[in-house]
Amino acid sequence: MVTLDVRPQLLDALSALRDRVASARFPLPLPGAPRARADRDELLAQLDDYLVPRLRQPGAPLLAVIGGSTGAGKSTLVNSLVGRRVSEAGVLRPTTRTPVLVCHPEDQHWFSGMRVLPDLARVWVPQQEPVDDLLGPQESPARVLRIESVETVPRGLALLDAPDIDSLLAGNRMLAAELICAADIWVMVTTAARYADAVPWHLLRTAKEYDATLVTVLDRVPHQVVAEVSRQYGALLTKAGLGDVPRFTVPELPESAWGGGLLPASAVASLRMWLVHQAQDQSARQLVTARTAGGLLNSLKSRMPDLAGAAAAQYAAALRLTAAVDGAYDGEHARLRGRLQAGAVLAGDALKRWRSFPLDCTAGELLDALVESLGALLLCSVSAADERIDDAWRGDPAAAAQCLTDLAPSREDTEHRIGMAVRRWRRELEEYAEEEVRGLDRSVTPDPEAVAALIATSLLGGRRARAAGEGLAERLGAHGALRLRDRAERLLTDQLDRVMHTERERRLAPLDALEVHPEPQAELIAALSVLLKER
Repeated sequence: MVTLDVRPQLLDALSALRDRVASARFPLPLPGAPRARADRDELLAQLDDYLVPRLRQPGAPLLAVIGGSTGAGKSTLVNSLVGRRVSEAGVLRPTTRTPVLVCHPEDQHWFSGMRVLPDLARVWVPQQEPVDDLLGPQESPARVLRIESVETVPRGLALLDAPDIDSLLAGNRMLAAELICAADIWVMVTTAARYADAVPWHLLRTAKEYDATLVTVLDRVPHQVVAEVSRQYGALLTKAGLGDVPRFTVPELPESAWGGGLLPASAVASLRMWLVHQAQDQSARQLVTARTAGGLLNSLKSRMPDLAGAAAAQYAAALRLTAAVDGAYDGEHARLRGRLQAGAVLAGDALKRWRSFPLDCTAGELLDALVESLGALLLCSVSAADERIDDAWRGDPAAAAQCLTDLAPSREDTEHRIGMAVRRWRRELEEYAEEEVRGLDRSVTPDPEAVAALIATSLLGGRRARAAGEGLAERLGAHGALRLRDRAERLLTDQLDRVMHTERERRLAPLDALEVHPEPQAELIAALSVLLKER
């Protein structure tokens, strides 16, 4: 006999694995990212809503979730199994908006807390009061679990009527999938007219993949075709590897014509007897819980490596995007240094002002022109780096992340930041010039602004600015001119490095905010390894 292993070490390993799964993120829009996010959410739901609660409290009632397509008769089936109307049924679709859990009064304490389905608020409702009347104005019925306690449900068994798995409402579909993840027993309901539809078969194959305890109900089958429809349905199950799944057939009856009545007890007797046996026979109960829980544990062997692979793909993509940014800015930074050494700043209006200095151009006007030209050169380098990044990212699907496309570089913002940086450099350069002039032991000292203009021209003008160095030496002396040039050159280098670093970090900030790191891949595999060792 297979039994559940509930050793504390296994629970600790499972909790650690659950935390690793919850922390895994797949923000970059890679081809496999949507599937990875869906798999992570599904796995979390199964761990939180079923596996961990079941292992912690193996004596809790079996939960049989009744799921199926729109109009399959799930609510009528639940009402008939219970023997009274506990779940709304009718022709309006979708009928089941608020999931309903039905259990014996002595079992209600198992579901009053957050042991299973912790994300759903509990509402204990007298039969005559509509759920919507008991909810606050801000509460959504889709996130509420209505709990009924009925003595006709045997102890040790709870039935849960889930929303339609193919509901027109996305919230209903998601909730239905979440509820099924909490089931000890999956009861898949379909009809004679729709048993070949794709949606229920997807759930059947999922149950087979996880080796969950599964039972199918073929509902509303006309008497005259019961044998033929049952044979065809059984053939489909066998072909899908589900030939050993218990099957129950419910005939089409007047009570089910409008979805509002109760079926005769004889119509659901075999299904009810089977469910009661699973809940009350100790051997059958152990087999159900061990199979469903064990199947889910076994599925982790393939699902965790898949998640780890998706996490690795995310990190590899983040590295590609980061490398494109680094490569673009490193290349443009080197090119900028070369252009500065070649005197590219001393061109256009700046060159014109220099040639007019000091007769027809003041030191302030020359500094203005040099600062403007330096800012333009920096802006050109940053823009070129951004263009190279855009070209590199354009062919990478990871670069389509919303945060990366929404925060595209703004030329106006970049120009503003660079303008502030070069003006700050000018102010500090002028302070250096003032300090050097104050230290001169002369009766007549040179104009600090003129000294600042000459040192700026000397640094930024290349060969065309030799006269600036000579003029500086005349005013400050050879040693003073050399000392000021060294300080000013370090200042210029630091300021340009700071500008390029700032712009690089600006481009990387949205990517860094996604927090795509290498750790999740290793952590997922390590958590799985510990869990398998404990098993």
